[in-house]
Order: sequence, then C-alpha cells, then structure tokens
Amino acid sequence: MTVTETETADEAVEPEACAGRGRLPHPRPDGQDRYTISEVAAICGLSAHTLRWYERIGLMPHVDRSHTGQRRFTNKDLGWLDLVAKLRLTGMPVADMVRYAELVRAGEHTFPERYDLLVATREDVLRRVAELQETLAVLDYKIGIYSDARRAPESA
Repeated sequence: MTVTETETADEAVEPEACAGRGRLPHPRPDGQDRYTISEVAAICGLSAHTLRWYERIGLMPHVDRSHTGQRRFTNKDLGWLDLVAKLRLTGMPVADMVRYAELVRAGEHTFPERYDLLVATREDVLRRVAELQETLAVLDYKIGIYSDARRAPESA
C-alpha cells in the first residue's frame, strides 16, 4: 500500500504528478504503471539516491518490489512525489513532511493535525510571498532609476 492509498477521494484531487517538469504526468495507464527507479527519477527530476533516501526516512514508504527486489513505482507514487515536491518548494522542513506522511498513513482520524500542519505551512508561504513582493517592488524601483539614467545621456 502506498501513502496515498489511505487518503480519501477529496485528498486524491492533487496536482498532476511531476507536472512542472514538462512531461506527461502518468506515462502509463493505471494497472500498467510499474516504473523503475531510473524512470521515476527521469519523470520527476529527482535522483535515484534521493528516491531511496525518501523511502529510508519514511517519506516514500512501502514502494512495491519486483520478484527480483527492484523498486516498482506506481502512478499514485508519482502523485505523492509531486505533493512532496510542492511541500519542498514551500520550505517545509523534511521532518514535517515525514510527519505528514505518517499522519496520512495513520488514517482519517488525523485530518485535524494534517489540516493544522498545512495551514501553518500556507501561512509561512504567504509571508514569504509578501516579502518577495516587497523585494520585487524595490528591484523595480531601482531598475527604473537605472533605466532613466541610461536614457538621459541619449536625449542630451
């Protein structure tokens, strides 16, 4: 069972897996969706080392294995990795991502704790967006000064 299998239908409405990479999110249909670690690395832009580390720390638990012991990822795993990538972009600490994964595996009774974790992360993101907008305004102001200064000699 993958992490996302314990989620409800409402939670399953997530962004397409690895959509930001410019590739098809699910190259294979469900049922034929068995990807090797190198295929997942290519699809998601992660290294095989990172995927193994995610599994080791509990962020990507219970990846199915072939009869020879090779990891076999599914479309649900790609969806989960997409969510993990988005959480990484928020600046969420790895420990919090692992905690979120544990909560998902624990079941629906953890919805309130998951909600709190995601709301806190959203508030952090909004703070960072506001800081970046302020920084962008300063940059635009300075660029305007230099743009005006470059035009001044031309008109003289």
